[in-house]
Amino acid sequence: MDNILKHFLHLSAVQQQQLAALGALYHNWNAKINVISRKDIDLLYPNHILHSLAIAKYIEFSAQDRVLDAGTGGGMPGIPLAILFPNTQFVLVDSTRKKLQVVDAIAAELGLSNVQTEHIRLEEIHDQYDYVVSRAVTRLDVMWGWVHQRIRQSSQNKVPNGLLYLKGGDISGELPNNCRVQKIPLQSLINEPQFVEKALVHICKK
Repeated sequence: MDNILKHFLHLSAVQQQQLAALGALYHNWNAKINVISRKDIDLLYPNHILHSLAIAKYIEFSAQDRVLDAGTGGGMPGIPLAILFPNTQFVLVDSTRKKLQVVDAIAAELGLSNVQTEHIRLEEIHDQYDYVVSRAVTRLDVMWGWVHQRIRQSSQNKVPNGLLYLKGGDISGELPNNCRVQKIPLQSLINEPQFVEKALVHICKK
């Protein structure tokens, strides 16, 4: 939690309380339903919450933006981002219903009225969004193939509408065609050692 406060200096008291509450909530729920790797749960803040919040160092979502968290699992990156952007609507989708039960319970406990969930496969989504966020669910080209038609063309934000994908390793062999790709080293957004070789990849339509 201290690392989050170090990198995000202007959190309100409510946001600090919500972020601080995530530790106990995820530990309690993870003992019942495995949504975070059990070997990683003690590193929840640096490896999952701070990792998710790196997106907020690249873009400031507005009240007009609608954001899809594709393959949210246990609520990452959607829950931390919803705390930081309480006026932005987040839709967290996953194909595993029991994981969404955890997300719903955590969102309710935190009072996150800007979070809704949907039990659906990514390739079956039909609604339109300004941004899609995700954390290494699959190859970049596969994810883009699933979601690119769900992204609105016109943008209301200075950052173009598109996919904001947290990914590690070499992505050169999985870049989709006929789109614009920007790879931002994560350490340029949040300078922490665990983010070496990790990146935020922004993909948008040409």
